[in-house]
Amino acid sequence: MNSSASPVALDPHGLPRHVAIIMDGNGRWAKQRLLNRVKGHEKGAEAVRDTVKTCRELGIPCLTLYAFSTENWQRPSHEVEALMGLLKRFLETEYDNMTSNNIRLGVIGEIADLPSEVRVPLDRVMEGTRANDGLRLTLALSYGSRPEIVHMVRALAAAVQRGDLAPDEIHEATVSEHLYTRGLPDPDILIRTSGELRLSNFLLWQLAYTELFFTPTLWPDFNRDEFIGILRAFQNRERRFGTVDPA
Repeated sequence: MNSSASPVALDPHGLPRHVAIIMDGNGRWAKQRLLNRVKGHEKGAEAVRDTVKTCRELGIPCLTLYAFSTENWQRPSHEVEALMGLLKRFLETEYDNMTSNNIRLGVIGEIADLPSEVRVPLDRVMEGTRANDGLRLTLALSYGSRPEIVHMVRALAAAVQRGDLAPDEIHEATVSEHLYTRGLPDPDILIRTSGELRLSNFLLWQLAYTELFFTPTLWPDFNRDEFIGILRAFQNRERRFGTVDPA
């Protein structure tokens, strides 16, 4: 999906509250250019910066990026080490940008599994941006939706066992409050790049009524124009959440 759309074409009152993105295709982008896969991830970091900037400029409140899945730990060790190094560098170099642009960083996932050299700058940036009330940028790191749901079920079971919660007091809102994404609205839009047509264990509960957009564009080539084109298409969709059109 390519577009030369401009922000002027967007209805400022119809923008999504929360955009989630599966950033796929870094490795294929590099392979097409006979480059090391890490070069694709480095180029993909530029697309992250552009997307964050666009969300901030348009006033989109929340952006969640699927940066590293629980399954990604199974990749070759040298690639995992390179990805962790890129993440560390991103956190260190973007901290000033986040503070000056009122961006609040959050994380979802099995954070304890991250190496200490990543957790230290991650904690620093999250603490340093905690009071910011502009764009909420959330990175999904060592994240998988099924482990998240298991974590939620165990927390609710423990609350019931302690007598703090009765089974009939468990509702959809109770479940949402015990997920990693508590405090965030469910995504209005999910974008997946690279042409793959699957969710890959990402936000399975939260995506129940999300509008899905799949593009063949590889993540390093994803740009502002294409993003705005997707936002325009989103504004042309009818979201009935299971109801019927009253007309």
